[in-house]
Amino acid sequence: MGIHLPPVLAFALRRLLQAVPVILLIMIGSFLLLKLTPGDTVDALVGDMGGADPAFVARLRAEYGLDQPVLVQMWRYLSKLAMFDFGWSYVYEQPVSTVLLDRLGTTLLLMASSLSIAFVCGVSLGAFAARRAYSLTDNVISTLGLVFYAMPSFFLALLMILLFSVKLGWLPVGGVATIGAFYTGWDKVADTAMHMVMPTMALSLIYLAFYMRLMRTSVLEVSDLDFVRTARAKGASPSRVMFHHIMRNALLPVVTLLGLQFSTVLGGSVVIETIFSLPGLGQLAYTSVVKRDLNTLLGIIFLCSIIVVIVNFLTDLVYAWLDRRIDLK
Repeated sequence: MGIHLPPVLAFALRRLLQAVPVILLIMIGSFLLLKLTPGDTVDALVGDMGGADPAFVARLRAEYGLDQPVLVQMWRYLSKLAMFDFGWSYVYEQPVSTVLLDRLGTTLLLMASSLSIAFVCGVSLGAFAARRAYSLTDNVISTLGLVFYAMPSFFLALLMILLFSVKLGWLPVGGVATIGAFYTGWDKVADTAMHMVMPTMALSLIYLAFYMRLMRTSVLEVSDLDFVRTARAKGASPSRVMFHHIMRNALLPVVTLLGLQFSTVLGGSVVIETIFSLPGLGQLAYTSVVKRDLNTLLGIIFLCSIIVVIVNFLTDLVYAWLDRRIDLK
């Protein structure tokens, strides 16, 4: 007799099996691409020391295993990665796993807050504009969305620093905590929130414009479908028609975009974290590229791949909940 798993668990196991070869290909491709770029960890270390004799450089390469063929290096790295051993960071003099875990919280906080604000506000404004289509309100909301969509995140971040930090002095210019304050409890939470306001807004406003424009178009399209007209003909209240019939179906393409853009937000966080000096994965990736810390960079790529797979799995679950025609089996 076969084992019958719950649909959600069976779906999760199936997606897990599909994710393994995808992540493996990502790591192989990333490793080979990084090896094709000029320079390596030893070159960066020797450059920081101001130079060294060839014999010392050769000993360093042998110690770090960089004297072996590329395929041998890749096999050794993947073998360790299978045991969740990310190797050693030669820049930070710590295991890569320790370095990543120290930075992961900041990046997840930035991404979760940015996407949450962008999604909730974008969906709300898009639906509000669609209810008043082609009116002055709709034109104002659409124009603002177009402005934020066209403005690069780094330029918006610099404008915010100039206005709210330099001119008005309302918000701290960077970092995640006030140096030397040693806050605890709710004071620490409030201090972190103050530091995250500008990075979150700079990263979220662009994606808010995406969701707002897509939601507006989706609501207008769904409003003309037959089942909505039928609900109105049966005497359903405008609020019930909007939230139970229109919004539920109009959210489908927006949820799809949310899952697809998660990896884009990871890329955008590199710029935002660098501008605001946030100790997250984005700034760590930038430093790893400059310092040629390949183990740390590969660890970031692996961790980001896992995060994207998990987010896409959750997106599929939400999509199935919104559209009952989808069967997880």
